[in-house]
Amino acid sequence: MTRYPRDMTGYGTKPPVVKWPGDAKIAVQIVLNYEEGGENCVLHGDAASEAFLSEITGAQPWAGQRHWNMESIYEYGSRAGFWRVHRLLGDLPVTVYGVATALARAPEQVKAMKTSSWEIASHGLKWVEHKDMSPDEERAQIREAIRLHTEVTGTPPRGWYTGRCSMNTVELAAEEGDFAYIADSYADDLPYWITAGGKDQLVVPYTMDCNDMRFAIQAGYTNGDQFESYLKDSFDMLYAEGEAGAPKILSIGLHCRLIGRPGRAAALKRVIDHFKSHDGVWFATREQIADHWAKEHPPMQGIKPSEMDQETFVAEFGGVFEHSPWIAEGAFGLELGPTHDTAAGVHNALARIFRSASEEARLGVLVAHPDLAGKLAAAGRLTAESTAEQAGAGLDMLTDEERATFTKLNEAYTTKHGFPFIIAVKDNTKPTILEAFHRRIDNDRDTEFAEACRQVERIAELRLEEKFAA
Repeated sequence: MTRYPRDMTGYGTKPPVVKWPGDAKIAVQIVLNYEEGGENCVLHGDAASEAFLSEITGAQPWAGQRHWNMESIYEYGSRAGFWRVHRLLGDLPVTVYGVATALARAPEQVKAMKTSSWEIASHGLKWVEHKDMSPDEERAQIREAIRLHTEVTGTPPRGWYTGRCSMNTVELAAEEGDFAYIADSYADDLPYWITAGGKDQLVVPYTMDCNDMRFAIQAGYTNGDQFESYLKDSFDMLYAEGEAGAPKILSIGLHCRLIGRPGRAAALKRVIDHFKSHDGVWFATREQIADHWAKEHPPMQGIKPSEMDQETFVAEFGGVFEHSPWIAEGAFGLELGPTHDTAAGVHNALARIFRSASEEARLGVLVAHPDLAGKLAAAGRLTAESTAEQAGAGLDMLTDEERATFTKLNEAYTTKHGFPFIIAVKDNTKPTILEAFHRRIDNDRDTEFAEACRQVERIAELRLEEKFAA
């Protein structure tokens, strides 16, 4: 069965109620990527020189050769850039994405990170592409990264970010590491839980827009003012959302060899001063954010239709459209995925099958609906859903006169249109139902058929919302 694995909805219209420590309006999370000494280089056993994220526009890997200019650009990051950034940010919580082999070649820098109580997360074994690695090769790289990281820093990493990842990276990292978070995602402004490695795994998304990497690509920043302006605008927008009651995370990505250059570091300093000029700003490491999130927003076990087999799916949703399990059977065959694991998602799938069915099939759905306050209700033969819905509108407590009115209207409507009067009673009261009855009974059949179909979809939507809320 085709299942689409991507979650295109996220928190949707119901984001979690976020309460950062100290009632902060925004969490500012700064990452310093430490990759220098872990990049592609024949000295490191690689087939070619590095070509990514440097001052050399359009750089290409040199097969079998060292690249003196490229190497010295990376060396700037370790020799000068790191120390300039450390002086600027040493009093702030910072997360370091540390490439394990780079950390092993940086004892002074590691000491400085630890002295500043910076979190050192794992950035993989080497700063190389993982996309063409076999699962076994990548698994071995992840294991060795964790081992070497622990050896060099003294503690295992609690966070993981590969960056140049494969489609297997997150699954393998979740399997191999006891990580508080994985950061290989750019999908949200807030953390979220996924199932990976056979467990609930927290993801704390990273950023490519608030990232100094854009100094090293053609569609990027050319001077510090552009970087500064973009970060300030990002902060101001998220800060305003926090003031309105919906705090988020501003994630910022830095690289020693890029932001460490004087003309860019000056912009970073102005940005940090801007952040500090505001009240209610929580500067935090990703580890701190992950621990806070896991405590305040643990993974929730809810209905996951996209993971159901057909029998379970039809049992759960076959009655949403009255006495019409064929609609659920058809919906099961669609390209469902995590984005359908909500009331709106399932409703969309069911409604697609209903809407694309023949008029005869849709008429069958309409005819399957009971009369309002009719004989089936009096005999107690409604479905549980219909019984609750009609009772909610007071249709189970009619006077004799009201019952006679409904009976007369039901008979006239059904005789004229060929199907019972259908309305989403949860959206209505007894008076508004009667008003709609009198108003719609005179419609032509095509108009009323279309309206009845809309009401059937609305009834299904309300039933699903109730099911998922429970």
